Amino acid sequence: MGVTERLRQAIGGAADWLIGVRDVALAALPWTDAGNSDQVGSCADLPLVILPGILENPRYLRPLIAFLRAEGHPVTIVRSLGWNLSELGSSVDRAFAELAAADVQGAVILAHSKGGLIGKAMLLDPRSDSVLRGMIAVATPFNGSVLWKRAQASAAVKRSPLGLFHPEHVDLARLALEQGINDKIVSLAPRYDQVVPGGSRLEGAVNATLPVAGHFRSVRDRESWDVIHEHVDSFA
Repeated sequence: MGVTERLRQAIGGAADWLIGVRDVALAALPWTDAGNSDQVGSCADLPLVILPGILENPRYLRPLIAFLRAEGHPVTIVRSLGWNLSELGSSVDRAFAELAAADVQGAVILAHSKGGLIGKAMLLDPRSDSVLRGMIAVATPFNGSVLWKRAQASAAVKRSPLGLFHPEHVDLARLALEQGINDKIVSLAPRYDQVVPGGSRLEGAVNATLPVAGHFRSVRDRESWDVIHEHVDSFA
């Protein structure tokens, strides 16, 4: 990679971090969720479950949620994940409890970043039978993400919620070994991901590249939304 391309990616990555920080700030504001209206058409038969990433609360993806509801999909937001800082097993249990309470059946998970790891763990769980069809994962670090090697190798980071993203983390390593349900997953990656520089490729899954660059723009741009919706409909 040439100097010009590295500079372009560095500038683009910095701009995308600003988008992520802005969206986290907006997600801290109150939101009156009107819920699902009476959907009609083919999309009404394809419910979606939203799993955001770390430090992304249930309001973080509200523009994307509004788009999907406008297309006719019933959308379930897993509110008990909060800011999504809990460990993987606890997150899976909370999600299944909410889906059971809402009587969700035959849904597709739409996940961003860490949400894709939770989603894969859910698909591996027997409780997913008849509840989940599969998952669209956007910018998910299926193979981990190493941005700052020295910091991520420290005991403090390993014990923190960020420890999950180290390639040697026990939960991440276990998920990587489980490939039997990968054919139920579509992994969508931005053209360049400054948060997951190694990419989001998942062996055995449908892997595709979004028309935008940036970890956070991947769920923010209408161009991405159209591609996401196209792959959601592939589960119909």
